[in-house]
Amino acid sequence: MLVAMSENIDWVEKAKAIGPALSEAAARHDLDGTFVREGYALLRERRFFSMGVPRELGGGGAGHREICETVRALAHSCGSTALAFSMHSHLLAAAVWRHLHGQSAEALLRKIAANETVLLSTGASDWVDSNGTMTRVEGGYRVSAKKVFGSGGPAADLLVTSARYEDPQAGAQVLHFTVPASAEGVTFAADWNTLGMRGTGSDTIVLKDVFVPEHAISLRRPRGAWHAAWSVTLTVAIPIFMAPYVGIAEAAREVAHGIAKTKNDAHAADLAGELENLVAQTQLAWRAAIDGADDYDFAPSLDLASRALVAKTLCANGATAAVRKAMELAGGASFFRGPLERMLRDVAAAPYHALPEKRQLRFSGLVALGRDPIAGAAP
Repeated sequence: MLVAMSENIDWVEKAKAIGPALSEAAARHDLDGTFVREGYALLRERRFFSMGVPRELGGGGAGHREICETVRALAHSCGSTALAFSMHSHLLAAAVWRHLHGQSAEALLRKIAANETVLLSTGASDWVDSNGTMTRVEGGYRVSAKKVFGSGGPAADLLVTSARYEDPQAGAQVLHFTVPASAEGVTFAADWNTLGMRGTGSDTIVLKDVFVPEHAISLRRPRGAWHAAWSVTLTVAIPIFMAPYVGIAEAAREVAHGIAKTKNDAHAADLAGELENLVAQTQLAWRAAIDGADDYDFAPSLDLASRALVAKTLCANGATAAVRKAMELAGGASFFRGPLERMLRDVAAAPYHALPEKRQLRFSGLVALGRDPIAGAAP
């Protein structure tokens, strides 16, 4: 193994310790659709944002598996806090993989460790094509784009994203880069008014003629083609950003059990048994994804990326079904505004993460048949 669990800090227990404070604010932020600032403040104060940075670079030394378990624990108290934090954490995890495998990421990791720097991304909504435009200027590029699902944006320090560039020699490319979230030309659309996960602050990020210096470009790749960087990202990211939904399913089970135990329902045992199976299905799929990442000790491959995507679909479907079953077990009380009802709306976000089920089925099917998962042709 390249990275072990952190020896001196129990991050899961630290997450549980702040759980009551997160729970207290969760309903309010859900009701008014405001960002979970209190939760983020606690995470920063207690150095959760640098928990995954290796110790030798000044961080908490938590391994990939420990990050996943910590996000899951946070979700027992507040799904929005857990999901927003997972988006920072999966970017950090990808940087740790690069660092451990001899690629440039040390400066970013040291910055996170020193300042509790919060990273912001837009998930995989851009996929292999990305969007936006980049124009070459002296010393770098000017970028204009709209990036959706910017979870954690109100508290972010650095934006990690990409845009299209027409290279005069290499042709259609996608350039990945990092810019301050406060850079001139970066604004947030204040459009996050959604069914669930209402406290994540996932407003659309608008870039208008934002200057990106040459040194901020971290990757250049052909547009519309698979790149190994995606195999890394999917393998480390999926078990992190699915962890909130595992935690929500487990929390819904706990709430439903508490309600069912107060009633004399002849069908309660059967429903509870169905719920156990659905939660177990969710956990098994999630743990398979964690095992695939192997605490960063993996070589990126299409097959590994496909298996992570399969696990994501199974986990999303399991978590969604589990929360619905929890509501059935709890009965009519679950239809009133409250924790279970909020969990149902929060877990509804799970299918929209990359890749949605139908796209995942096609991707994984093409990989299974030995074909290019993007072009569909035999390699």
